[in-house]
Amino acid sequence: MNTAAIATAPDPTTASHAPLVSLRGVSKTFSNGTVALQNMSLDIGEREFVSLLGPSGCGKSTALRIIAGLGDTTSGTITWPGVRDDTTAKSRHEIGFVFQEPTLMPWATVFNNVWLPLRLRGVSRSAARGDVMEALGMVGLEKFADSYPRELSGGMKMRVSIARALITRPKLLLMDEPFAALDEITRFKLNNDLLHLWEKFGWTVIFVTHSVFESVYLSSRIVVMASRPGRVIDELAIDAPYPREEEFRTSSIYNEYCRKTSDALHAAMEGSEHR
Repeated sequence: MNTAAIATAPDPTTASHAPLVSLRGVSKTFSNGTVALQNMSLDIGEREFVSLLGPSGCGKSTALRIIAGLGDTTSGTITWPGVRDDTTAKSRHEIGFVFQEPTLMPWATVFNNVWLPLRLRGVSRSAARGDVMEALGMVGLEKFADSYPRELSGGMKMRVSIARALITRPKLLLMDEPFAALDEITRFKLNNDLLHLWEKFGWTVIFVTHSVFESVYLSSRIVVMASRPGRVIDELAIDAPYPREEEFRTSSIYNEYCRKTSDALHAAMEGSEHR
């Protein structure tokens, strides 16, 4: 990676949000007849931090996988206005994906786990070394390059997973409830670390979560989804300035945004139940 180039990325909190990816009328019906998404339309702006918030089964993860190219739509379109060469291959190469579980290879060292995406592109271990160590440095694990997953805590494993997603220098980082299984203290710490990285490097982030509190703390915008069938019900802009530190969690504006978001989520769930 070119550290100098990355370090001068535009400020995500002040940059204009030109669309990076747009979903129009996207629907997904699985072979068993389950309607996961119906007529979902959504624009994701460059350098936004957008959370998809909703109950289990509302299609959040399905939408994320479709954006990543890991699944097809039944109908509707996905376009990439923010990618100059608007091709599926190029778009997918500019995406990093962090799953709910770290999905690390237990027999491989931390270094080799992070190297994997470059290895699959034919980059040798020696040629990738600088990029791997820089990615590990981003998440504070450069001293654990030779460790194995069994020697790491849950939070450290998730950091390795994030480093692996960042190794290809993605424009878009997709995160599917990455901190859901962690204890509260570790989750708060990783929330803070993720925001610092996002502010520094100017990615676009789409973050799936069930947590109202997490979505408000992290996001510039929250997209509230309802299930049966999965669709966008509401959107809320979180206008609190960045950087957001611990004092934001106890502020009146944070509590007010949490209340509004919780109300929107409950309205979405009630709307689903009454369909």
